[in-house]
Amino acid sequence: MNRVERLGQAMKRATLDTLSGIFVLIVLVFLSSYSIKLGKMDLFGDGFYQIYAEFDTVAGLKNRAAVEISGVHVGMVEGITLDPESEQARVCLEIKNGIKLQEDVVASIRAQGLIGNKFISISPGGSSRIIPPGGKIENTESSVDFEQLISQLVQGKV
Repeated sequence: MNRVERLGQAMKRATLDTLSGIFVLIVLVFLSSYSIKLGKMDLFGDGFYQIYAEFDTVAGLKNRAAVEISGVHVGMVEGITLDPESEQARVCLEIKNGIKLQEDVVASIRAQGLIGNKFISISPGGSSRIIPPGGKIENTESSVDFEQLISQLVQGKV
């Protein structure tokens, strides 16, 4: 094999390696973006804003639970903590940008079915004033704790 043939084979190999590398890179970018969409992750934090609400009890509500308005997914529960001053459960909600919540909305903890997963249902308000990012939903309704209700029924306290 002469020098020209070896140079030609080396160039073909380099071109094939470059094309393979580009293909692998495209596949990795596609899989990464699909994984982010599937996990509902927001890498830059610019697709949501946060507000919070306080409830007497949040039994069964978990982080990443859905937030819905009229059955439409508009956000998720970002965190649940105890407010030391009011001793109520403080729930941080991430709401999609573009969704404006009036000051008189009502946030309720609901279950999918009788004992299904808990989520936050927001009933729209009629006020012209909007809750700003970092603001608080004033009107809340805690969920019914069926275990506690049954316990009280059995003990004759209802």
